[in-house]
This record gives sequence, structure tokens and C-alpha cells, in this order.
Amino acid sequence: MSLILPDPLVRAPAPPADLLVCGAHVLDPRAGLDGPRDVLVRDGEIAEIGAPGTLASPPGAEIVEGEGRHLFPGFVDPHVHLRTPGQEHKEDLETGTRAAAAGGFCQVITMPNTDPVVDSPSVMGALRDAAAHQARIPVGVLGAVTRGLRGEELTEMAALREAGALGFTDDGRPVASAGMLRRALRYQRLVGGVLALHEEDPTLSAGGAMHEGRVSALLGIAGIPSTSESVMIARDAELAGYEGAAVHMQHLSCAASVRAVATAKELGWDVTAEASPHHLCLTEDAVRSLDTSMKMNPPLRTEEDRLALIEGLRSGAIDCVATDHAPHARDEKEVPFEQAPMGTTGLETAFAALHALLVRPGVLGLGLVVERMTCGGARFGLPIPRVAVGEPANLTLIDLEQRWTPGDDGYESRSENCCFAGTELSGRVLLTVAAGSVAYRERSFVLCAAPEPGEEHR
Repeated sequence: MSLILPDPLVRAPAPPADLLVCGAHVLDPRAGLDGPRDVLVRDGEIAEIGAPGTLASPPGAEIVEGEGRHLFPGFVDPHVHLRTPGQEHKEDLETGTRAAAAGGFCQVITMPNTDPVVDSPSVMGALRDAAAHQARIPVGVLGAVTRGLRGEELTEMAALREAGALGFTDDGRPVASAGMLRRALRYQRLVGGVLALHEEDPTLSAGGAMHEGRVSALLGIAGIPSTSESVMIARDAELAGYEGAAVHMQHLSCAASVRAVATAKELGWDVTAEASPHHLCLTEDAVRSLDTSMKMNPPLRTEEDRLALIEGLRSGAIDCVATDHAPHARDEKEVPFEQAPMGTTGLETAFAALHALLVRPGVLGLGLVVERMTCGGARFGLPIPRVAVGEPANLTLIDLEQRWTPGDDGYESRSENCCFAGTELSGRVLLTVAAGSVAYRERSFVLCAAPEPGEEHR
């Protein structure tokens, strides 16, 4: 089936950047860069890369002193909830993309579990139109697999693709029926895109509020067993292999899921997977405080599961990092743990959490984290940001030594339900350039004034 597809990403108009980053440590494993460089951005495009002090800034260009800081390709998040349409009291396109830019992200892909659900071309078109006026960084949108996320009737997937859907998901809910998923996989082969799957067997997880294990028993809270996720991953990977279709497993949380994905890849099935910073850094022990920011779906699991996710990220069984940024209003979370909605914010803290809790202790290499945080859009047909001449400027400048505590200075997000609140992290985003335009400057970080004509920087 041949479809005419619109631009995959949309954002509000923004002026192209002209700036020179001087002497930053540029790290882009794909481009083979790992050392101090000057990087010149002209009219929103990377124009030159040279040794420190060798590039001249054109008249009118801003100068960014990068010495002692790191410059990475912009991060890409394939799994966020921007809550538009219908839930703007939690987040909207402007606040969500502002939070993303503050976390170093240059692209995000938003989920369709909104109100109304993004299950028709009209809702898809309206959301993309809104993003074209409000989003600070480029936004892609996934359409729903089934109408109303109810799992009973497929959406018009071809029409959604033509309206701009990068792929399809019922995220927030699983496609519980194997027969329904099989039909969706067949349509996916015809129209393109990828099926991104929230893997959960509701007959196993129903009524649970945290991981089923020793901590849930201690607290007397109904648990969600890890098998509720892993058995669905095994089922759906085999269905994808049987149908020759493409699936992406969302927010893996346990060792058995990593094994199931690794097995699917060994068999040659078109399966990819993501993991979130909170599952890579935290365990069920964090729930002992009954802080509702620690309540998410899938839940935080055991230390064994956490270590398996880290190894999966290292080995490539897990392809990318995704935040599953899920903002909620304060009154929704300020209730007893069992009654609170699932979800934590994560866009502003993703890199800093991984850097502080995994990179600094030597668990993961910095280059690997950068690789896994920049490739999440590739599964949905988006180019991976690179620090290379001729590429659009998608860059983030970070001070790895700066320590900060989420929540101390508020958030760019409209919501505050961050599982890393109160934890000292390291790695502060100072500047983000997305699709050639400056999308974020840290409040205390001021660019140097542009030089006068004839006084270009060298």
C-alpha cells in the first residue's frame, strides 16, 4: 500500500541559530568524536567542526564558552505523555516540550492516550496543528491501535498514517487479545509504522499497585507480578515473528522481559525494546516511603531485575532509553498510595539520573548512555542526531560536574511527580539546540555577546 505521508515531526516556528560553541568536549560515538572541539552552527546547520580556537564566528553569531563542558547530540525520547488534548491541567505541548528541552531532548514522540484518544485522522490532525503552534522542539505522534484504547476494534490505521502517525500504540493499556494484535500486525505490514506495545496481562496485574514481592508483602499492598509483563512480551514477539511484522516493546521492567526480547532478536524477529531511567536506577525498595511519585506502570521491581535491565542496555537487547514521562496534577498524586494514578515525570532528569547513578559509579560508559539516549526515534523512521558538518543542529551542552537536586528550583513541566525529586544528581543541561533553533538555556547560563564586526572570535 502506497501512502502519502506528511512531515513526521512538527514544532512551532523558531529562528535558526547562529552560534559558536568554543572548546567543549564533543562526544558523539557514531561520528567518532570524543575530545575538545569548536562547533560552528550557521543558519541552524552544523557548518564547521575544528580544534579548539581554530574557528571564527561570523558577524552576529553568539559565542558559547564550552570549556569544561560536554557537547552531545540532542537526545530523542520515543515515549512521552504530553497530555494534549484534554488533560492540559497535567501538561501541555508547550510545557512538556519545554521540559524536554531542559533535559537535553531535541525530539519527542507522544502517546495517544489523551481525551479524546488519538484514534482518528481528525484528532491526529488537530494535535499536530497544535504542536505546530506550541511545541518548542519537534514532536512526533503515535496513533492508537484500537478505538478508544478498548481493544475491541482496530482504528483506521492507513488514514492515521496519512494524517501523520509515526506508528501505533494503545500505551497505558495492552492489546490483550492475541487475535486483535494479529490483525493489527497484518495492517502494520501494509501501512508501515511500528506497533509500540505496553505489555501487561490485566488478568495477572489487575488490582496491583506495586511489584509483587517482599516489599509489597511487608507494606500489605497488592502486587503486580513480573510475569504479567514478560509473558505478554514473549507472546507478542512470537506473533510479530510469525506475521513478519515490526514491534517495539515499551518500558521493560524485569529480567524475564529482557530474556524474551533477546531470544526474539536471536531468532531474527523484528523486535526492539526500551527501558526507562527509573527502572534502570531504582527498585521496589523506593516504594517503602509510600511516595506516590514511585508508583508507575510497570512498577519498580527487584535489584536482580534492575541489573538485568542494565545488562540489556549494555548488550543491545534493549535498544534505547525512553522516559515514559507521565505528568499528573498534584491533587491526583496527593492521595493514599493505592489510590494514586500510575506515572512519574522524567524528561528533565533522565540524563542526570543515569549520569549520577550509573555513569559516575562506573556501571555504564558515558558513550553508551549517549548512544542509547539519541537513537530512540530511529525505530519510528527518524534520523539519529549527529554532530557532523551538514547536519541540522541538534545539540545539548551539559556541565557534567554540576550537581543539582530536582525540585529545588521547580520544574519546567507543569507537574511535579518526579521520582528523583530530592535526590542529588549530576549533569546539568545548559543549552539545547533542536532542529537548528535554540530551544532551551539554563537560567543562570548566559551566552557571550556576539562580537562586533572585525572582532570575530578565534
